[in-house]
Amino acid sequence: MKTLRLRLTSAVLERDPALLEAAEILRRGGLVAFPTETVYGLGANALDAEAVEKIFAAKQRPHWDPVIVHVADVAAARGLTLAWPDAAERLAAAFWPGPLTMLLPREAKIADVCTAGREKAGLRLPAHPVALALIAAAGVPVAAPSANRFGHTSPTNAEHVLADLEGRIDAILDAGACDIGVESTVLDPTTEPAIIYRPGGITAEQIRRVLGSVVVAERGISEERPPESLESPGLGIRHYAPRARLILVESEDELIRVLEREACQDRVGVLLPVGWATPGAGVIALPWGIWSEPESLARDLYRQLRALDDCGVDVIVCPMPPPEGIGLAIRDRLRKAAK
Repeated sequence: MKTLRLRLTSAVLERDPALLEAAEILRRGGLVAFPTETVYGLGANALDAEAVEKIFAAKQRPHWDPVIVHVADVAAARGLTLAWPDAAERLAAAFWPGPLTMLLPREAKIADVCTAGREKAGLRLPAHPVALALIAAAGVPVAAPSANRFGHTSPTNAEHVLADLEGRIDAILDAGACDIGVESTVLDPTTEPAIIYRPGGITAEQIRRVLGSVVVAERGISEERPPESLESPGLGIRHYAPRARLILVESEDELIRVLEREACQDRVGVLLPVGWATPGAGVIALPWGIWSEPESLARDLYRQLRALDDCGVDVIVCPMPPPEGIGLAIRDRLRKAAK
């Protein structure tokens, strides 16, 4: 299969030839990678089980790991649910379009493979204009996990997608780099309190201001005995991982000590926040944003992990920001990547 790289050329998205071609591929059961504000997703018609099965084959993703269903507007989301609680209404008003996925009781028309056979589907209304225009043009809800091989570092530009999926998918709709850089928050608003299964682009602090209470799930997945199904995407054994071994540290002092130790025996790379001490010779240091501005760290996390892999390092050392705001999502991704 030759993967088409479709580039937008029109100022009016709804009439852009590349976008219309991508929408037609989705309608006829094909796979299209497309940008969202978080990462690039790999899309298929969520109402077509055979089309969604192609996502799992292309990504080599186990069927116990569900995928998110993306919609073009709130009305479309309501039409896919058996119940739309008041909490969902308040969250949609506050955060949609945006990087929040809500787990809600689903209509049977959503393919079972999307939800790993569970009764709730993850629904999201993305904020990226290209994603919204594509879903609207296709006229169907779009199932879309991140557009990478299962367990690999998520893609934030078209080159990342092609590095993992060239020849395995029909097309990629190239619209440049993603803004947020880590995946959406996955939240179940039907419980009391609401449960965050995956921290992401909408923070726990923001959700608390709307709902009053929310907890973050701590879920361990056994590598020896994989589950029959997961409540949420992103709970798997090892996710977001670079090829190199990943070592996590909690401070600048610890970073220096670990770099000195590891550089004696391996080719070492580091994600280095602006203003931190420059490591010694033999360490490949890539800039990683401003420590006091975790949004900048999130934006560049996957891009720089992939860049260090491309440099051929054996080990990547990365500091973890404090567990607050989007820093909680960064820590979640790094811990899963380091397993």
